[in-house]
Amino acid sequence: MANKKESTVEEKLRALYDLQLIDSRVDEIRNVRGELPLEVQDLEDEVLGLKTRMDKLKTDVETINFEITAKKNLIDESKALIKKYSEQQKNVRNSREFNSLSKEVEFQELEIQLAEKNIKEFKAQIEQKKEVIAQTKEKLSERESHLKHKKSELDAILAETEKEEKALLKKSQEYEDKIEDRLIKAYKRIRNNVKNGLAVVPVERGASGGSFFTIPPQVQVEIASRKKIITDEHSGRILVDPLLAEEEQERMEKLFAKL
Repeated sequence: MANKKESTVEEKLRALYDLQLIDSRVDEIRNVRGELPLEVQDLEDEVLGLKTRMDKLKTDVETINFEITAKKNLIDESKALIKKYSEQQKNVRNSREFNSLSKEVEFQELEIQLAEKNIKEFKAQIEQKKEVIAQTKEKLSERESHLKHKKSELDAILAETEKEEKALLKKSQEYEDKIEDRLIKAYKRIRNNVKNGLAVVPVERGASGGSFFTIPPQVQVEIASRKKIITDEHSGRILVDPLLAEEEQERMEKLFAKL
């Protein structure tokens, strides 16, 4: 804690900007990785959806086949009844009985015609569903292949960046420990309030980094003097002069290269 109090304003600014560079590097790693898991998740959901669709289509085909079997059984039953009624017609005592049996035969013939029509329609449905199954199977195969590629890509990025991220987080904590608590709280508050996580930025072309609002020349001189911590009145970001930023960027690049 004593070391924190003994630090000069310039040392605090350098430490804050170094911390920003480390945290921005972590953000960069997470952003690159951050899009891939979402992409993989979307592909997994799509593959699951296609598999569910395939299962439903196959169940539909089984159900239709069951219906066809039922209609074929109905045809067999109707044919047996027609045979039975035709035999009975040979032994009738009057025309009323004969006509009654004729109506039964006619009804069973209509049942057969209807069942045959149904079977034809069912077979057409099966062909249609088989076509959709083939298309779905092809799409599923393509999506599974794409998913495998994306998972492999994600695993490679995780393996490549996990070690660096852990090392950077450790460094981030080390640099935090060098800075007094009130500045760390302010730094974290600003970082949370800005969309790109940049709490400490250099002056670029007379404005704060990433902003179009010009900083008055007198304030620029004060920033360059490194005698006090100055924040941008528009964004609230902590400002550092371009030379300090360049020096720390070079130093931190060497540090990142070793991780």
